[in-house]
This record gives sequence, C-alpha cells and structure tokens, in this order.
Amino acid sequence: MADIDRDTLLALKKKGFSDRRLAKQLRTTDTAIREKRRELGVRPVYKRVDTCAAEFSTDTAYMYSTYEDECEADPSDKKKIMVLGGGPNRIGQGIEFDYCCVHAALAMREDGYETIMVNCNPETVSTDYDTSDRLYFEPLTLEDVLEIVDKEKPVGVIVQYGGQTPLKLALDLEANGVPIIGTSPDMIDAAEDRERFQKLLHELQLLQPPNATARTEAEALEKAAALGYPLVVRPSYVLGGRAMEIVHEQRDLERYMREAVKVSNDSPVLLDRFLNDAVECDVDCLRDAEGQTLIGGVMEHIEQAGVHSGDSACSLPPYSLSAETVAELKRQSAAM
Repeated sequence: MADIDRDTLLALKKKGFSDRRLAKQLRTTDTAIREKRRELGVRPVYKRVDTCAAEFSTDTAYMYSTYEDECEADPSDKKKIMVLGGGPNRIGQGIEFDYCCVHAALAMREDGYETIMVNCNPETVSTDYDTSDRLYFEPLTLEDVLEIVDKEKPVGVIVQYGGQTPLKLALDLEANGVPIIGTSPDMIDAAEDRERFQKLLHELQLLQPPNATARTEAEALEKAAALGYPLVVRPSYVLGGRAMEIVHEQRDLERYMREAVKVSNDSPVLLDRFLNDAVECDVDCLRDAEGQTLIGGVMEHIEQAGVHSGDSACSLPPYSLSAETVAELKRQSAAM
C-alpha cells in the first residue's frame, strides 16, 4: 500500500477499480485507499452529458465522474441540498422511493435551495432534466457520494427518501463529516437494528411478536427452537422482503441458513414468531423536531400478515378494525 505511486493508482482508477475493490486486493480498508488517493491527488472530475451529441451548443446539468484532467462541474456558491436517490429498481425498492425523492427536491427548491440529485437510474423521474438543478449520474456508494459532497459542499444531504440503499450510507456519511438532515443516522440505525428497536419498545411498554437475533447458524437453530415455529426469518438491514422467508420446521431453517444468507457478527439473521391469521396494518405518520406528530392515515391490508405488501391490496380507511383499535394504533405510532 505504501509503495503505490500516483501514476499507478490513477491508472487503476481509470480502469474502473473502486476503493472497495482495491482495499480487498491490497488487504487494507476503504478509508485507507481513500486517504491515499487524496494524499496523492487522485480525484475524479465531472463531465457534463452532451444531450445534443455535439450537434448544438448545450449547457446541461447532467454530470458523470471520470478520472481525467478537466472538470466541468463548476459548482455555484448557492445554498444547496443534496438528495440521494434509490438507484436501480429491484425487489424491495421500487418507484415509490423515487416519488419521495422528487418531491423532496421540489420542496427544497421552493424553499430557495439549489437541489442536487444523486441517482443512477435513467428510468426514474428524479433523473429528468427539470426535477433538480443538478444531477449526478453516479452509483450510490460511499466513495462516489463523498466525492460529490466534497465538490458541491451542500449544507445538508437527505438520505431517508431513497430506500435501503442510501439508508445504509447514513452512519458512514455522518462519520465522514457529511451533514445529514431529516431523520438522524442514529435514529435510522435504531429502527434498523433489531436489538436497539426491541429495547425502545420495552421502554415504551409496547408489545411485539417473540423474536431473537442470531449471528451463527447454530445460534439460529437454538433460538428458533426456543421461540417455536413457524418463524419469519430475514437478514438484518433489509427492506421490502429481500431474502425473507417463513419457515415451518428446523429443516426449512437449515436450508435457509445454507442457501439464502451469509450470517456473521456484522450481518445477523432475525427470527420472529410468525402470527397466523393476523391482520396487517400500515400507519403513515410524520413527527417534527418539536415532538408534534401528524397521522396521515391507517391502512388495513386485505391479505393476511405474511403476504408482501407489494402482492397485496389495502384499504384506507380500515374496513374491519374497531375505532378503539385504530385509536390504539395511532397512540403506539405517536409513542414511537
């Protein structure tokens, strides 16, 4: 690592090697590679996408990164807010997150900020020419986002509307001095980390299905036997049903642990008692910094709990819940 000179590192970056890939090959950390790049002055520049294929003179605000000499980004001195998009559409992360990102960008523009969108999906509205003031067509990785932040120097970055991809970056971005606005990275982690969330529910005296967290296959089998089958099993820090399964016996769980996940201290598996014949509800609510909570609505799913929301319909307002149940749902949501 210490022997790498600027020309070698620049050549590797021009060939498309990410910091993470270089770190793996050189048996070091992403942070060490990033610090070495910056020490040697190996930084990306940003080029503008020519939407007219050089037929006419154009001044687009579509940017992409490359390791060349001239940078065409030319950032302004205005107050800026950066919105991180969701990246490619896939199971568990669809167009609903892009809808949120677009409205966040439009709202920030109305408040007088220059809006910067970071996304890499040309099929989305967030990458349309008139959605934001500037668009960076870049992957949603720590390396790429940090470089854009360093170039644009926004007053804040919004991560909470793009789904799981930007949410996973929140803590690392904050650790690197990036100002996160909206839901704090610590609260995002509290909602994602099952053990922290369980502690919060206990403090609020709210009930949840019996559950456990396992970091090895043996621990998962032991805790599953104690909880009892059937169980919902899933990796930690996922959204929308990715690698989630209902297991009815130990043999199912053994197959799941073998084929679906790679469990470790950093990537535990979550076990929840599956509730048969349960009614699933969604509550949409907002809370401001002063503690005021606004309940947008309570939705009741048509299908039973366990059917993914993308495969089920819901009713707003709820069609079978009593007024007392709806009131209790609102109370618990406000408490959290």
